[in-house]
Amino acid sequence: MAPQVSFGAPLALTHIGTATAIIHVDGVNLLTDPFFSPAGTSWDMGIVVLKIDRTPAMGLADLPPIDAVLLSHEDHPDNLDEPGRVTLDGRHVFTTPDGARKLAPRPGVRAMKPWETQILEVGGKRFEITGTPCEHLPGGEVTGFIVSAPSFGTTDGKPNAIYFSGDTIYLPELAKMKEQFHISAALLNIGKATANLPTGPLQITLDGADAARLFREIGADVLIPMHFESWTHFTEQRAALAEAFEKAGIVDKVLWLEPGVRTGLV
Repeated sequence: MAPQVSFGAPLALTHIGTATAIIHVDGVNLLTDPFFSPAGTSWDMGIVVLKIDRTPAMGLADLPPIDAVLLSHEDHPDNLDEPGRVTLDGRHVFTTPDGARKLAPRPGVRAMKPWETQILEVGGKRFEITGTPCEHLPGGEVTGFIVSAPSFGTTDGKPNAIYFSGDTIYLPELAKMKEQFHISAALLNIGKATANLPTGPLQITLDGADAARLFREIGADVLIPMHFESWTHFTEQRAALAEAFEKAGIVDKVLWLEPGVRTGLV
């Protein structure tokens, strides 16, 4: 049985692969971290060679009309590859200040700072996009996103919202969102991605235990795991994550998506 979600508008999700998903909400399509390269593609990042071993479930030609892109960071190919960059042209794009500079002169790209809120008006609807803090690789900029709108309704006096974590480790500061929002759905980039730096291995995304901890602290209705398959630098696959969620007692709150399949939540 799917977890119960408190939300006042139609909401569905399509996970394409890695951190790429379509958030179908109230007649609008939001795309996260666009990645569309086929299996076998690799990128030499200097400190590591990144290689994808599973082709995304949808290609560019399969996408529905996309109204806006939530781009957590533009400088890592597993979050934005060359085909994915096509989806940025002529669209509203929310990303980091550094990313906005690098993606210029696209007029639709906006820079987000932690806890800053910007307005997105699209499809005759008004949405609020709030940036959230992230910590990923040292020296890099990453942002997460909270999406809210009047049509989403409220729970216990707080606006219902969707949270997309972006690539980050656990940060206690993220619990602050519970003070302002009711998180109806939390799309978390997990996988315990690890970078082998000269100083030693460094965890750069959530593992299962930390994802469960964050999920509980923000008081979300449902946890949607993403960013845990297809790459060798992801060190926790689905089985290990499921075990961590079982240990944390949140299995009934987790929704595993089948790539390429649109799944309705509300």
